[in-house]
Amino acid sequence: MKTTDILTDLQRQGVHIWVENETLNVRSPKGVLTPDIKAQIVAHKPEIVAFLRGDRNLCQSYSNVQLAQGLSLKTIGRLICDVDEKFPSDRQQIIIDPKLMAQRLTVTFRPLPKGYKNKEITKFRTELEQQMLSYGVKVQPWKHATKELYYTIKIPFINWKKNIKARVVKTEINAVIDVDRSPSFISRAKKFIVNKFYQIYFYLFLNYQKTSNSEKKRLISCAEECIAKYLEDATNTQVITIADLDREFVDWQTPYYKKMKIGLNTLARTFSQIAIGVSSSKISIFDINLYDYAFSRYEISKFVLKSLIPKVYSSMLPLQLDKFKIGKSNFQKSNYAKKLVSLNSHLADINLFTYDSKLSEVIRTKSHRDIANSRVGLSYSFFAYAEPPHYIGELEITERDWESLYPIAEFTTNEVRQNSIGRRYLKTQIRGEYKFKQIPDIWILSTRPGSNQTNLSLEIDIIRIGLTDRLLLQLPQGLDSELLNIKPSHDAYVMLAMSLATALYVPEIIRNGAPIVHLHGYPAFEWFKSNEYCIGVHNSSVPYGSYKSGIFNFLGISSLANQPVRNLNLISLVEPDRGTSFIAHDLEYLVSRLKAGCAEGQIGLDEKHFASLNKKLSDRGIQMSKRELIA
Repeated sequence: MKTTDILTDLQRQGVHIWVENETLNVRSPKGVLTPDIKAQIVAHKPEIVAFLRGDRNLCQSYSNVQLAQGLSLKTIGRLICDVDEKFPSDRQQIIIDPKLMAQRLTVTFRPLPKGYKNKEITKFRTELEQQMLSYGVKVQPWKHATKELYYTIKIPFINWKKNIKARVVKTEINAVIDVDRSPSFISRAKKFIVNKFYQIYFYLFLNYQKTSNSEKKRLISCAEECIAKYLEDATNTQVITIADLDREFVDWQTPYYKKMKIGLNTLARTFSQIAIGVSSSKISIFDINLYDYAFSRYEISKFVLKSLIPKVYSSMLPLQLDKFKIGKSNFQKSNYAKKLVSLNSHLADINLFTYDSKLSEVIRTKSHRDIANSRVGLSYSFFAYAEPPHYIGELEITERDWESLYPIAEFTTNEVRQNSIGRRYLKTQIRGEYKFKQIPDIWILSTRPGSNQTNLSLEIDIIRIGLTDRLLLQLPQGLDSELLNIKPSHDAYVMLAMSLATALYVPEIIRNGAPIVHLHGYPAFEWFKSNEYCIGVHNSSVPYGSYKSGIFNFLGISSLANQPVRNLNLISLVEPDRGTSFIAHDLEYLVSRLKAGCAEGQIGLDEKHFASLNKKLSDRGIQMSKRELIA
């Protein structure tokens, strides 16, 4: 019997099994662990322990990830500065295969409310649990996933305290899955009163003191019919709400500003990170990315593996400012900053970009806006301009020179080394030959989060992000960063990974600098011309705030090094459930191609063209130019 079969069978019976230090731990409902089952666990203990600890050899058959030209995922991650040395080694492990992600997830289903009558959602909920179990997700019974917790809600100045006893979801649970609950008259009244109280309380007190999102959420959720108030750690446990499919939301003809209002208000109202819509024939899923693709009910296996599991495993966390070395720059003297403004102005009127919106214009309830306002604004597109990569010394060295280089503590010696002046070199494989390339310094000009992208200002709306052996951030001279609430872009990993991979593997694109654009939609298969490449259609749909989206883009671009490509003009990087990024060798070329696609209806802010890309591209995900695409 396979290890996965044993674990799946145990999980179905409510048995929780895990490894702590060197010990295999088992927690089981009374009467489940029969002598035969105990004997089976003992007989397969070494395989179970190795499997749960993510042993590479045992998990190899579940991983079809092709690493970039001989590089490990850990090295790619470190190159784009995602690994935090404060975490133990097991937390630094990088996983992009959803089957391996599943084996590291633990979820629970909140019991259905009494008298719940939605048969379609009840049926789907059962199917969802079965699919998650089949992929190795640990599904904890509600009783074992929760514990009693006492906490106090305090209101300063008036010295009011409320002691609350609740049964909460334990912090080790990655997600709790609930259904959309119809509030009673009493709960509606409580919600109205608490929201009014919150507004008064905010203007009297919260304006003058720092209050965390978790504190705000706990304060306001006490009157809500939501699971958020039952989480021990809201930063570690995601809330997934299953509701009836909103047909207007998944209709590609619905204007995007309406979809933003529908999606964001749904997430805010249910205090969820992920919402799943269900009908008799379709399944939709969206998070803050607001993707509107609908799976067929017959595709539930694909839905769980390619879309849901990556979202739960790769929770979306913004880059923290303390990861950057902060500096200042005069962007009025930068030609690349001016090119970025020009790129923006040329594309401002083609209706392909969902510009920043104020939360007050989208989310109706103030308390919900405040909880969601970890972002400066809402944007589902970005503009950037990569400067030419910066080198010191030889761009490429011989194998003999490589052997004389020095190791770097945080890298594998066989992959990255440095010379006497600290320049790093990468050993990579291109067309069957090892190449030893200098890792350049990367600098990108991008728009400031929260800026008015319809009318950029060189004085206040441009930032410069750098990638050397660490992350750097340069702000405009004279800009009061605290006043404008400057935060690193959620898209920084994607932009940096794209630029670094392009410099290493297709340098002709970025040699003179390169425009980069992201839109919340997809090009049609017919839009592509010769020497234009499409990458990433079959990737897992990890959240855009995750460094894993940067790794996927690095992997895709690096694969072009082994393609028979010459005079490459444009690379299109598809991110399922997110949109498409473009990088081109020339500003005018990219502008003209995007404008042509918009005029001909071959690019849009919806999912209708994603299906054509899915059908035309190989199921193996091998990336090819249009002339080589498999019909």
